[in-house]
Amino acid sequence: MMIPPLASSWHYILPLLLAIILSFPATTATTTATLRFREAPQFYNSPNCPSIHYDHSDGLPSSDVINAVHVAMTLDAAYLRGSMAAILSVLQHSSCPENIDFHFIASASADAGHLKLTIARSFPYLRFQVYPFDDTTVAGLISTSIRAALDCPLNYARNYLANLLPTSVRKVVYLDSDLVLVDDIAKLAATPLGDRAVLAAPEYCNANFTFYFTPTFWSSPSLSLTFAGRNVCYFNTGVMVIDLDKWRAEDCTTKIVEWMELQKRMRIYELGSLPPFLLVFAGNIAPVDHRWNQHGLGGDNFRGLCRDLHPGPVSLLHWSGKGKPWARLDANRSCPLDALWAPYDLLQTPYVLES
Repeated sequence: MMIPPLASSWHYILPLLLAIILSFPATTATTTATLRFREAPQFYNSPNCPSIHYDHSDGLPSSDVINAVHVAMTLDAAYLRGSMAAILSVLQHSSCPENIDFHFIASASADAGHLKLTIARSFPYLRFQVYPFDDTTVAGLISTSIRAALDCPLNYARNYLANLLPTSVRKVVYLDSDLVLVDDIAKLAATPLGDRAVLAAPEYCNANFTFYFTPTFWSSPSLSLTFAGRNVCYFNTGVMVIDLDKWRAEDCTTKIVEWMELQKRMRIYELGSLPPFLLVFAGNIAPVDHRWNQHGLGGDNFRGLCRDLHPGPVSLLHWSGKGKPWARLDANRSCPLDALWAPYDLLQTPYVLES
């Protein structure tokens, strides 16, 4: 039997290779826009929930109504699956889910219609608004950090919440998209901020605070004095309770932007959007129990290795870090705690038959 020359063999090999390639699933990047999600159950208020009257044309409560819980999140295609799980977890564990208003910040260049439709299909009863965020507002202020995902302009939208949300929203709970709640968000929203604090968040005073700034920062007498007289501790900006009235009155956005402008002239930090928050707020944070941000479940910013829970009770699980539960589950490389995220995953796989 004569073996055909290599050149002529490609006549037989190429169709086979093409069939093999086409049999592989498309990558996440190409299928993000076509992700489909199941409709979530509808959740109802318990009998003792206060009533909220919506009399504004924008559907938001009047400024004197204090019974609504306002939740702000960013919304984009890359993290949409995480956002959907986070929304479901908030509603499922709330005693008054009908009293929650969601405020989603999306890039002005994103397909807002698709994002709105996706949310509305899975949560047809949800009261929400989508606010466009102009990437150019912050694009020129972003310095490269240790992980590309941290350099996304939308990651800085939290700096501008007080400008983006209506003035009728006076207090808001800000949440990242890579987390789930297992407790009533009203408890977190009720955190007292006192007379001085603009925001509340769990603090971690055992962390090495000097790590978040460069030697250039600490070697400058004028810069290092920024924290003089302040009992500074690290806090994670993925879970915050923010008094927007105080933020607006103190013009905190301008303060953050000024630090970002300085960073462009001389590198004083490495970790994306976090250090400006530390510079402005650290040492003046209203306390929140650590149970409300069991963070770091995504591992570090380089390898995303599995991690255990911190000691103590848990109200919120946060996969901050490189590893995201949906990506690890899809790759069959999940960590043990990713199984706690999976029940909130609303992704509709192509293998599910529609009735």
